[in-house]
Amino acid sequence: MSEHPEPAETLRRRLDLEPDTVERDLIKLVLTVVELLRQLMERQALRRVDEGDLSEDQEERIGLTLMLLDDRMTELRDRYGLRPEDLNLDLGPLGPLLPRE
Repeated sequence: MSEHPEPAETLRRRLDLEPDTVERDLIKLVLTVVELLRQLMERQALRRVDEGDLSEDQEERIGLTLMLLDDRMTELRDRYGLRPEDLNLDLGPLGPLLPRE
C-alpha cells in the first residue's frame, strides 16, 4: 500500500474499467498509440527534410501521408467522441505521454 494514496478522481482519469465503455476505451488506447507514432514519424520526417536527406517527391509523399493520417485520426476521434487531449495519457509522476502542441 502506498504512503500517499491518490485521490479517487486521479485514479478514475487514469483507468476507467466500466463495462459500458470498454470499446471506447480500447479505441482511445489504440488511437493514443497511433498518435504517438504519428508524432514520432512527423518529427523524423522534419529532421530528414531539414538535413536534405529526401528528394522533393519523397517530401511530397511523406507530407501527403501525414496529412491523410491526421484526417483519418480526426474522423476516428469524432466517431468515438474523443478530443485530441483525450489521447494524452496521464503517466502520473512522469507527466503526459504526448508533448503538448
